[in-house]
Amino acid sequence: MAASKPDDLLDAFKALLKEELYGSQTDIVDALKAKGFSNISQSKVSRLLSKYGAVRTRNAKQEMVYCLPAELGIPSTSAPLTQLVLDIQHNDVMVIIRTTPGAAQLIARLLDSVGKKEGVLGTIAGDDTIFIAPVKVTDIDFTMANIKQLFTSSY
Repeated sequence: MAASKPDDLLDAFKALLKEELYGSQTDIVDALKAKGFSNISQSKVSRLLSKYGAVRTRNAKQEMVYCLPAELGIPSTSAPLTQLVLDIQHNDVMVIIRTTPGAAQLIARLLDSVGKKEGVLGTIAGDDTIFIAPVKVTDIDFTMANIKQLFTSSY
């Protein structure tokens, strides 16, 4: 088969990772070449693995393989912000938001823009976790409610 469209490569790449059989980038390159992607290289596979949040984990046979867990999928440009936020909790001192990989800084920037009137004093964002300092620790429930309202989903 002559695979030409970038979407075809992406679909084949994701399908291979769902099989949870490929433990090395070379294995993925070989499998993609077998599917007709002759111009695929190890560096391209490495970029795809990074871009789409692939992780190495143990499959049912306890072999280390690459996979794309659904809950760790990378956000797309068409994903609403509510799909990027996985969990919102607080510990009576700060609010913690867990996001899909790569989405924390985007969400933190949004929270910094709503600011003090919503109870957000400031944020610190990593790759998939945001720490939010409330304006007043005693009003953390107010801050939490406002944040949840921004990302209307069931928490």
